[in-house]
Amino acid sequence: MTTIRPSEPADVEGMFDVVNAAAVAYKGVIPADRWHEPYMPRDELQHEIEAGVAFWVAEEDGRLLGIMGIQDRGDVALVRHAYVAPNLQRKGVGTMLLHHVQALVNKPVLIGTWADASWAIAFYRRNGFLLVPDEIKNALLRKYWSIPARQVETSVVLADGRWMKDHGSAPSAG
Repeated sequence: MTTIRPSEPADVEGMFDVVNAAAVAYKGVIPADRWHEPYMPRDELQHEIEAGVAFWVAEEDGRLLGIMGIQDRGDVALVRHAYVAPNLQRKGVGTMLLHHVQALVNKPVLIGTWADASWAIAFYRRNGFLLVPDEIKNALLRKYWSIPARQVETSVVLADGRWMKDHGSAPSAG
């Protein structure tokens, strides 16, 4: 049976493995100047934890299946670093994690991902998130994320219904 629990320091190595195995899907899809190996080095993962990203892990029989972070940013929460082991993708692990972290907060939820990661965008859309119009996404990325300008240019933001309702923004058709 799959369980979801907060990550522990002992999980960092397994989290690193899941992130970097799953992130291989981005190679050749995201801009080449944004790709590096490993995709998320251990020190960057540790920095994200120290910056307040609360990671949750899905596990079964002691095996790490996927991870997802949630980060409180005041008036919104951000879903951060959502990855499922490649051999377990499209089997409900990501959806379980997403529903779990959404239930942890009582505020609008935003998600940033690469504009060319069509599978990630489709996943979030299937789970009720809507693309934020381009003219708004840049401001959101600059306000809530600490990412380089090049990443802002090549990313999208998806928002849950609470954010869309609060901001009266029509979803993007993209």
